[in-house]
Amino acid sequence: MSSTFSLAPKPYIRESNRKLLPPKSMLTTIRAEVITAPKQRSTRIFPELSIQGIPVADLHVQEIVQRQSKTDNTANGGTSRKPQFVPSFLEEAYERCRTICAEYAKTFYLGTLLMTEERQKAIWAIYVWCRRTDELVDGPNSGHMDSEVLDRWEERLEDIFEGRPYDMLDAALTHTVLNFPLDIKPFRDMIEGMRMDTRKCRYQNFQELYLYCYYVAGTVGLMSVPVMGIAPDSLISAQSTYDAALYLGIGNQLTNILRDVGEDTARGRVYLPQDELAQFGLSDDDVFSRKVTDQWREFMKEQITRARFYFNLAEEGASQLEKDSRWPVWSSLLIYRNILDAIEENDYDNLTKRAYVGRAKKLLMLPLAYTKSLNTHSLIL
Repeated sequence: MSSTFSLAPKPYIRESNRKLLPPKSMLTTIRAEVITAPKQRSTRIFPELSIQGIPVADLHVQEIVQRQSKTDNTANGGTSRKPQFVPSFLEEAYERCRTICAEYAKTFYLGTLLMTEERQKAIWAIYVWCRRTDELVDGPNSGHMDSEVLDRWEERLEDIFEGRPYDMLDAALTHTVLNFPLDIKPFRDMIEGMRMDTRKCRYQNFQELYLYCYYVAGTVGLMSVPVMGIAPDSLISAQSTYDAALYLGIGNQLTNILRDVGEDTARGRVYLPQDELAQFGLSDDDVFSRKVTDQWREFMKEQITRARFYFNLAEEGASQLEKDSRWPVWSSLLIYRNILDAIEENDYDNLTKRAYVGRAKKLLMLPLAYTKSLNTHSLIL
């Protein structure tokens, strides 16, 4: 049995009541097979759940945007002291950041090479701080992790913003804070995400999971926008650009979760909404059994749909950044979309297989990402 329905490609219109609606002029009518819902659930849960994240106002993103939209470097009230770095010391600090980024984020690193030198260095410094923060929980020494370690890391972050770096890599971020209007809140929020990881291994609903995704990934987008810059002829507001950056982080983290389901079970973790598992007649036992059933496939289809929804929202802002900053963003967006494709190609088996995009395929995506980075799309707002 088949039915006709409409799919709306990005962008979405944001009305005053914050609902997201597709512009009528962009609807495409297609034919598709209707999948009969499993008996365990009475209604489809999408697209309603797709937009039920934490309101931006509750995350205080507007306050971050206001502070980071300043043209000077006083987003966080300015550092109490401005350290004078020896040029050779700074050069080595940024070179170390570059090396780490090139080793662990190869495709993203290639995308940064089109950016101005000042922006390159700043993005590398931010990447390294985020990686070091993540490794506190997921790195080789994570077994020694406790709340005191994260408390000390947050104190160290405050020292970075106050002009008192602890080591060479911290110094690169301190120098970046002096040059760009970075607010400390997204950095603090990322540390809060690490705290959440130490005390929580289940998420009852998507709202809880969304908050976690904001902390550990959405914050990266908020950190990056002041460095990447918004194009002077941007067709959307600064707030909309920041929202899009946040949504890219949400989409990336949702994709990471779907890619790593099998690996996370080895650590006793399930980053999937418990209530949605139940709606498909599934439970933690099914996840830990690592058996791919028809119910699991249907559940995964809906989770993938949601991740793509956030990538669609992210595209709205990707082409509104400064032109030389768009390539790494588009590269990330396209590669993560392909991870979702790989899960589908594996017949939704992310319990025993890890979906990945090979190096050759990543390199082939770079020209497409570059082409997209050259275009500033007209938007209906």
